[in-house]
This record gives sequence, C-alpha cells and structure tokens, in this order.
Amino acid sequence: MQKIFEATIEKRNKCYIGWIDEVPGAFSQGRTIKEVEENLAEAVLLVLEAERELKNKDLGSKTYKKKIRVQI
Repeated sequence: MQKIFEATIEKRNKCYIGWIDEVPGAFSQGRTIKEVEENLAEAVLLVLEAERELKNKDLGSKTYKKKIRVQI
C-alpha cells in the first residue's frame, strides 16, 4: 500500500531540513532535496511502525474507543 504525504523542505545554510506535518516526529535533514525526501520516507515508516507496536502492546489495561468532536 502506498500513501502520499506532503513534505515541507527548507534550505538552511548548506543543508536542507524537512518534516511531514501529518506524521508528528517525522523530520530529517540532508545535503540535497532528494536525500531529505529519502530520509523522510524512512522516518515516516519508523514512526508508523513504532505507533503500531505501541498499539499492539498489551499493557494490561482496558481499551476504549470513542468518537470525540473537536471544533477547529
């Protein structure tokens, strides 16, 4: 399965930094835009994998799923 994320990439001095707003914690840097894109793709995979592991970990507590309304 593939999903497209929007990356924000900025040039800072001699390197580039980037992040994915949709995936908190997915940020990276590189010498080129291509390197930042590759690093961000890896960062997204790592963050999502860590989230899955935490969700599946049995902490011995009850889990509740509720829909909440947020006005923005």
